Amino acid sequence: MTVTVTLTKQPELYLEADQITPDVFAGKTLDEIGAIFISEGKVKYPLSEFATIEGAAGETAADTKIVLKGDWTKVKRIGQQMTAGEIVIESDADMYIGGWMKGGKLTVNGNVDSFCGIAMAGGELVVNGNAQNHVGSAYRGDWRGMTGGTLRVKGNVGNDIGTFMRGGTIIVEGDAFIHVLTHGEGGTIIVKGNIEGRVGGQAVKGDVYVNGKIDFMMPGFAYVDDVECEVDGETAVYAHYIGDLGERHSVVKGETVFSNLYLKK
Repeated sequence: MTVTVTLTKQPELYLEADQITPDVFAGKTLDEIGAIFISEGKVKYPLSEFATIEGAAGETAADTKIVLKGDWTKVKRIGQQMTAGEIVIESDADMYIGGWMKGGKLTVNGNVDSFCGIAMAGGELVVNGNAQNHVGSAYRGDWRGMTGGTLRVKGNVGNDIGTFMRGGTIIVEGDAFIHVLTHGEGGTIIVKGNIEGRVGGQAVKGDVYVNGKIDFMMPGFAYVDDVECEVDGETAVYAHYIGDLGERHSVVKGETVFSNLYLKK
């Protein structure tokens, strides 16, 4: 079942829309969905104040698809903590899209601002444009980053990608700026374009694959060997580095565990 929400009125500030999830919409009538509160600053409004709502929700989150039409550029937190179902945003969107997401699928057919997929634990998040900073990272001041799921950005990303990452996969099909897998404790990051630098700083676990070039390598990474790897469905030879050698690393069954950096040759 599909609910189509068309934004017809733009806020003066920005809207906080963490209630736009299949979990919240499931089992509700269109009038009940329209009465769900969204916030502009400290003021709460019913969703129907800004949008028209059509279609029907499923009985469960897994049976519910939400399609957001119109211009959602000034709307934050869409899909926050969703556990199942699907959301499609047919425009750009603001910050915290898919934050703390646990399941389901969220697709953005445009660009997103910062903090996309922060602390993501499951599900699939696809951005068909660019994303800004802190993709798949921990919330500021926290040490619990992404732990599961797949986050794919088909364009470019900014800085601080996968900070404190513990699990899951981030795929960037374009370029990244600086600070990739900083404080990494697990997970996989694939960057198919170039990175300026600061990859794997203070990382103790986790894997980074870079198909382009890194302008400035971290001094804490040491070359080990060349390996053949399958990365996002394509096989190639990569130079394999381990690090960050300036950090303490755990020992499992007599083997020291490092973060791995693979640079395509």
